[in-house]
Amino acid sequence: MHTNDKSKSKSENAAYGKYDKMTYNRCGKSGVLLPALSLGLWHNFGGIDDFENAQDILKTAFDLGIVHFDLANNYGPPYGSAEQNFGKILKSNFSSHRDELFISTKAGYDMWPGPYGNWGSRKYLMASLEQSLKRMHLDYVDIFYHHRPDPETPLEETMLALADIVRQGKALYVGISNYNAQESEAAFKILKALRTPVILHQARYSMFDRWVEDELLDTLDLHAVGCIAFSPLAQGLLTDKYINGIPANSRAVKSRTYLEESQVHQHIDKIKSLNKIAERRQQKLPQMAIAWLLRKPQISSVLVGASSSNQLKENVKSLDNNAFSKDELDEIDAILKSS
Repeated sequence: MHTNDKSKSKSENAAYGKYDKMTYNRCGKSGVLLPALSLGLWHNFGGIDDFENAQDILKTAFDLGIVHFDLANNYGPPYGSAEQNFGKILKSNFSSHRDELFISTKAGYDMWPGPYGNWGSRKYLMASLEQSLKRMHLDYVDIFYHHRPDPETPLEETMLALADIVRQGKALYVGISNYNAQESEAAFKILKALRTPVILHQARYSMFDRWVEDELLDTLDLHAVGCIAFSPLAQGLLTDKYINGIPANSRAVKSRTYLEESQVHQHIDKIKSLNKIAERRQQKLPQMAIAWLLRKPQISSVLVGASSSNQLKENVKSLDNNAFSKDELDEIDAILKSS
């Protein structure tokens, strides 16, 4: 369900009418509307990154109507530094706008040494959120996710921890991330029995990674849970930067990333073909890739990263043309399914 929110910020610092310009989509059947594009702080907001640039990106996002900021306990590097930097920026720029923002964090991956700093135990989740709130100078987050399923900890323990976090007022809603359809089904049933508001599943989803289409999206429909897609550009593959070769400073040749040169070579023909369709639509390839995801009714929001404010502004232009003809969709499918 797609709904436009017509409220306006009265802040003198906020861009007038920004909420009219952004599209807001409902999360399942909850009362929460998310901007069609949300800002992920996985990269470019850590302790090794330029603080002023990070601040500029966040301020630009807010002025564009992007009010959802997505973090995790171990975003950085070093671990925790993205939350720490976000807390500083929040305090200095958005302290009077907290109720206009939707802030998320997660726990589930490696965070600190020893047996209690990883996975899905009650001890880890409770302790991690306490640390996250201190780093961000917050009393609560809007949504807290379990970041990945834990094969050793009983699912009931993990879900009860999420339920108690809501009851304690430290999160308004909960979500899960990286769970498959069967795992999600089991988690939703437990949370429903605990009367805990689970509203989002955060899943990796792009033109080049369509695993959610097999079963997960149907499961989310069944349980009225929204999906927020991360890595919508397949770590930068779905851009035009690799069409004429691999630039020396690109993500594919850097360490500390999940994109390898071999992946570029594997997909280059598809990238070129998809780029031609984007050009016909008068879009850039990343804009088309984001719009392609948003056409799905289950997608509440697409999480985008940004290394600069200009890049974020370019991504938001995907909303200028997010309708596809059947012929376009068939042509895109044929490209994606080609060997």
